[in-house]
Amino acid sequence: MAGTLYLVSTPIGNLEDITYRAVRILKEAGLIACEDTRQTRKLLDHYSIRTSTLSYHEHNEAERAAELVERLRQGTSVALVSDAGTPLVSDPGYRLVQRAIEAGIRVEPVPGASALLAALTASGLPSDEFHFAGFLPPKSGRRKKLLESLKDAAATLVFYEAPHRILETLDDLEAVLGGRPIVLAREITKLHEEFLRGTPAQLHAVLKARPVIKGEITLLVGKGSGVQADDTPLAQAVEECVRAGTPRMEAIKAVARRRGLSKREVYKAAGMHATGPPNG
Repeated sequence: MAGTLYLVSTPIGNLEDITYRAVRILKEAGLIACEDTRQTRKLLDHYSIRTSTLSYHEHNEAERAAELVERLRQGTSVALVSDAGTPLVSDPGYRLVQRAIEAGIRVEPVPGASALLAALTASGLPSDEFHFAGFLPPKSGRRKKLLESLKDAAATLVFYEAPHRILETLDDLEAVLGGRPIVLAREITKLHEEFLRGTPAQLHAVLKARPVIKGEITLLVGKGSGVQADDTPLAQAVEECVRAGTPRMEAIKAVARRRGLSKREVYKAAGMHATGPPNG
């Protein structure tokens, strides 16, 4: 019988941020595949986990994926972890998951900590829709091009960024997006956790005044205009969604999100008065 591939989320800083289930799976698995065995060993030692480890990172992912799938076929259950947070989110693992699925092997997520979601929920920016783009390109030209392609997205933008590039990135954000609200989350769940809020220029001034910038950074950018400039009558927009197969109440919610309006406003504009407007 084939083993199971577990995708185990681990703490992003505070070692207490791990689930009981994750600890159990890491103890019971036949093998733990990790980006850096030395980094993972700190967590394993903290919880007295003695399971064998094997390196699995971007430089050996192709060959290791084949090896691990074979181990899974032979009945060994494998727990995949990243250095911190949820595997596959800006970390290796896609090839292994894809090959495991193709081989008919069970893939089971073990949810837990994520810098992306932790930063988003505490940012104070809208969280109903967000676009996560991972690490920004290291070169300014490509970075600006990406930001330009996302500037009208009607969603909060979320990126990861390295501390040695953050000042240049804030400059590019100012150049492409202007004074849009920015939240910089640094060292989430760690001793020096910090949330900075303001425009790109304001945050640039704060960070530039520091002798050194350290720590893992998650950068969040307020929503763009999206399709709010759409002048299609609200009732017509709702009907178009309904004709496309969306249930009417879901269509009202979707149009409200796109236009930056409350569901009540769209409900009223769509002429649905008989049963009373929805909450919100």
